[in-house]
Amino acid sequence: MTQNRSFLRNSFFYKCLFALTFWNHVSLSVEDELFISVPNNFPEDGFNQNIKSLPLLYTKSKANLDWVVIQNTTEGLSLSEITNYNVKKLVALLSKFRQGSRLQNLTLTNVSVDWKALMEIFQTVWHSSIEYFNISSVTQLSDIERYDFDYSGTSMKALTMKKIQLTDLYFIQDDLYRIFADMNIADMTIADSEMIHMLCPSSKSPFRYLNFLKNDLTDFLFQKCDNLLQLETLILRKNKFESLRKVSFMTSRMRSLQYLDMSNNLLRHDGADVRCQWAESLSELDLSSNQLADAVFECLPANVKKLGLQNNQISNVPRGMVELKALEELNLASNRLADLPGCSGFASLQFLNIEMNLILTPSADFFQSCPRVRELQAGHNPFKCSCELQAFIGLERQSGGKLFGWPAAYVCEYPEGLRGTELKDFHLSQLACNTTLLLVTALLLTLVLVAAVAFLCIYLDVPWYVRMTWQWTQTKRRAWHDAPGDQGPVLQFHAFISYSERDALWVKNELIPNLEKGEGCLQLCQHERNFIPGKSIVENIINCIEKSYKSIFVLSPNFVQSEWCHYELYFAHHKLFSENSNSLILILLEPIPPCLIPARYHKLKALMAKRTYLEWPKERSKRALFWANLRAAISINLPISR
Repeated sequence: MTQNRSFLRNSFFYKCLFALTFWNHVSLSVEDELFISVPNNFPEDGFNQNIKSLPLLYTKSKANLDWVVIQNTTEGLSLSEITNYNVKKLVALLSKFRQGSRLQNLTLTNVSVDWKALMEIFQTVWHSSIEYFNISSVTQLSDIERYDFDYSGTSMKALTMKKIQLTDLYFIQDDLYRIFADMNIADMTIADSEMIHMLCPSSKSPFRYLNFLKNDLTDFLFQKCDNLLQLETLILRKNKFESLRKVSFMTSRMRSLQYLDMSNNLLRHDGADVRCQWAESLSELDLSSNQLADAVFECLPANVKKLGLQNNQISNVPRGMVELKALEELNLASNRLADLPGCSGFASLQFLNIEMNLILTPSADFFQSCPRVRELQAGHNPFKCSCELQAFIGLERQSGGKLFGWPAAYVCEYPEGLRGTELKDFHLSQLACNTTLLLVTALLLTLVLVAAVAFLCIYLDVPWYVRMTWQWTQTKRRAWHDAPGDQGPVLQFHAFISYSERDALWVKNELIPNLEKGEGCLQLCQHERNFIPGKSIVENIINCIEKSYKSIFVLSPNFVQSEWCHYELYFAHHKLFSENSNSLILILLEPIPPCLIPARYHKLKALMAKRTYLEWPKERSKRALFWANLRAAISINLPISR
């Protein structure tokens, strides 16, 4: 002891002690014994006044030295490796920290002791200056027995127990759970300890905070418990609760309960006729990561302000449910919703999270039905980039930045060609997305097209050509049907003459005499003498053209005014193309101003533009050449009639 005293007087050690006064926390192992010893009559004037704040020191030496505890030295102490071998020394150490000491925080880890020793540790802590006691990784080695715990005169405020392992599997539950249920402290945590039950306190409890995270608690917890009137926060995350209705009954007698965490359980609600009964004071409820479906909205606390329902099986927010008028924040992420819910039952809603659902085309009128919403989280959904989505994309501009995560979290999933495209970069024309406008435009275009076709039909006399084509076809069919074998019509005339009645005088006095009575004696077909009585005019025209080698058209202003001349020209032109022959001869008796040619005579215009025609000369000296050229054009030996 003298050696230790002389060492303490050393100035170097004095400086070390002075430096240590600034420590607020120290870790000790109970296997390492304290070795600082001072005499009772050691003069205080040899120390600086701060020596009273000297922290506990420890050494690896196991010399059999006296324990010396300097009072009011530390605010926090951490000890580990507590066993039956050194637990008495621990109890002796803790008993030195009586009420009024500066030690307020105690942490014990890796504790492996008997039940009685464990209770002695708790009892000693209860009557010390310690306010916050944390104990973890505890293994209880012996049988659990009844223990009369003295709760009086404590400074304790909070107890945290984690990873508690019981080796005694057969014990009276009250012997264990009653001790913790009746603790007169504000906060208690028992986590990750496979705890299957907890008793209701036997009297009005001061508990304000209870945390039973990651245990094996079930629906039987705190049923019909009237002694948790001051409880404000209850955390039951990661347990084995199954009935949401029973959970509501559990809270119904907790008059001060404000926060309840029931996440990561096995909760269901079948929508039974029995109504749920929640604590009226409950304002924040976490039901995430359960097995809840749409019926959960029938069993929710009426005054809840913050509600977590993420990671469940909700596919729809039913209309006509109980109104949650106080609800301000709703989390529906990771469910099966196909659209944004309305706010008919959430009049005060300000924050909505609906990320990671099955929303393809969210409703564009969300902010109209939910005017108080300040933030909407709707990203990470499989958006289908189509016309229906255009209105939702416009919400970002209309909402003034209320879409949380825009634009990175809002990406096209369908169609495949647009996958990965941010919604802000997706655009379609108004015409493509406005069905009414598209229909009106298509209707207008159709009407314009019909009008254009009708105009062209009228302008070009298309119905007339269709009718003539039909008559031509029918006449040809009858002609082939009446002809013997596969023979077609036999040529009987050198030429068929088509002219206007107003030009008949020239035809009869000039054309016919010069061709029939002159050299070669040509046989001409004239309607006045060769049309067969009883047949229609059209049929006679077609037959005469078919039986003639050539068709002579006497063109003049009178010709283009004649309906029958038009028929004859059409059928002759049809023969020209159908038989690939050179059968047309055009004689321009008088010049025809283009303005006089009707639109339906477009074929005549084409013929006059592409084919050579004979012009009737006014000088008599040139007429001999005219007749010679005309005879040469129609000179052919007709087959002999039998």
